[in-house]
Amino acid sequence: MKPWDLPITLNPLITRDDLRRAFLQLTDPLKPYYSTGSSRLHIGNTGASYPDHIAGIEGFSRVLWGLVPYMADGSDSELWETYVQGIKNGTDPSHEEYWGTVTDYDQRLVEMAAFGFALALIPDKIKASFTAQELQRLYDWLEPISHSKLWDCNWLFFLVLVQMGFKKAGLPYRQELLEQTLDAMERFYLGEGWYADGVNGHSDYYVPFAIHFYGLLYAKLMEEEDPERSRLYKQRAEQFAHSFIHWFDEDGAALPYGRSLTYRFSQAAFWGALVYAGVEPYPMGVMKGIVLRHLRWWFRQPIFHPDGTLSIGYAYPNLVMAENYNSPGSPYWALKSFLPLALPEDHPFWTAEELPLPRLAPQSVQQKPHLVICRDAAASHIVAFNAGHLSTNEHTHTSAKYEKFAYSTRFGFSVPRAEWGLSQGAFDSMLAISEGDNLYRVKRKCEETSIDDNGRIHARWKPWNDVKVQTWIIPGTPWHVRVHRISSERTLDLADGGFALGIEEGRCGTSPLRTDEGEVTACAANSAGASGIVLLHGAGKAELIYPNANTNVMYPRTVIPTLRMSMKPGVSWLVTAVYGQPGQADAEHWLKSCPSVRLNGDELQIMGSGSQEPLFQIRLDS
Repeated sequence: MKPWDLPITLNPLITRDDLRRAFLQLTDPLKPYYSTGSSRLHIGNTGASYPDHIAGIEGFSRVLWGLVPYMADGSDSELWETYVQGIKNGTDPSHEEYWGTVTDYDQRLVEMAAFGFALALIPDKIKASFTAQELQRLYDWLEPISHSKLWDCNWLFFLVLVQMGFKKAGLPYRQELLEQTLDAMERFYLGEGWYADGVNGHSDYYVPFAIHFYGLLYAKLMEEEDPERSRLYKQRAEQFAHSFIHWFDEDGAALPYGRSLTYRFSQAAFWGALVYAGVEPYPMGVMKGIVLRHLRWWFRQPIFHPDGTLSIGYAYPNLVMAENYNSPGSPYWALKSFLPLALPEDHPFWTAEELPLPRLAPQSVQQKPHLVICRDAAASHIVAFNAGHLSTNEHTHTSAKYEKFAYSTRFGFSVPRAEWGLSQGAFDSMLAISEGDNLYRVKRKCEETSIDDNGRIHARWKPWNDVKVQTWIIPGTPWHVRVHRISSERTLDLADGGFALGIEEGRCGTSPLRTDEGEVTACAANSAGASGIVLLHGAGKAELIYPNANTNVMYPRTVIPTLRMSMKPGVSWLVTAVYGQPGQADAEHWLKSCPSVRLNGDELQIMGSGSQEPLFQIRLDS
């Protein structure tokens, strides 16, 4: 069976029953892959940073994020019986499938959160399914999280969920530790509803699908016991929603940005958690539409194996962009988006008419995550322009996931396949710099960043200690402009890459690829859209780069219009205009609306198409 023939691709996702059926369509294919004792789920042979027996626990636990809401109305499920047996065996030290004793920073500490969630949401169902001795064994397996070391980031909430589960199930819990942990996470709060994933961490999807998601669960389930903190979490989530809505396209796609993208439709989990907690920053029909359109968009993508199980990857199976902690069962964290199943049948979420997105501003300046988000509603296209970050982490492809100049819902972004040259590096939306040895460096972190009130971005960064780069970005769609000032004591080769256009026939439409290459212009177009780049100022040459396969998160094969330039030691300027238009773009006339530059003495002025006033100006002797 081909992935696009799977029943879930035909699910209209309109009613509560449709969503319940979608959960079954996602989990029924898993049945052959449970271990003999039902305590592990093994659906593939790729590895992660933890051993296979722990990866099996991960796969098992992640299904609970959808199964628990499915059971919340008292429903019975054949799958629940599998889980009852699996939990009994996994927590029994005398059983051959015992999950073992956790250690500090253990992946099993992550998975404990799902069991805390279950104890908090369906305590009566669990108590009815386990004897007192079996429940004690579950408690004994979970309790070591109380004195294990956790990474100082969203992981702290795993302890909170377990303690909350203990409390709701009438088991011994540590109130003081719970409060201390919640207080510690206040260090992550940035303001305006935004968190960082740890002190000096990034602000990515871990804000909505982890920190806010867990905070909203807490706000709902602990409202009576902790009304002040519950009210605070709801207020912050409501404020955050007014920024986060800009990350979603009109057709349901969300912005591919940051790490852990293999969790896919967990991108919309925040909206279901808002509804579950009783927070309404937008009309109920709007939030319903965000969730359901998002799921429909995902189930149209080839993200499934032929047997119906989820693959590792983003818009197609792809291990190249995966994290070191992605095992075959990891993608089922996406089932967090099924939290609305815990809402009763007569809840307004189910009875409300599904509504489109409200009219949103074409530009949203989001200072806390360092982003300026531009929306072309007519083309259903979002581009997030990125100022960059003052610190970095050691996760896979950090530069590609957090430091590109632009991230697009239609063009995605690319990660490097290897280290040799532009084709292996796949440097879309980046300035790649080499010493002439074909080994390129990119922006890994910044020394300084800023976004002004008009959304114009400035970043100062160093690929080497004696090479200083300043980059200004003038955001917009379909055109944006990049200005680079490079001060170097080395002889360098530079490559400024535009958007990566998918060229796989079938996935990218039926029209053949059309190209337009000149000395200082390069463009490629097909049914998926058009991507181009123009040299506005500096000495360089445009060309089309065909990256290695499977580097882009959206399309296996792409082309990147790129502007190349060489410079001697000293100061050089490079100014490029970058074009990205999805859909049946007019490739023959793409240059008609191109911005231009005007030199006024030593002042460089960026002029918009047909504009008499400069969009941006800077002195070349600065």
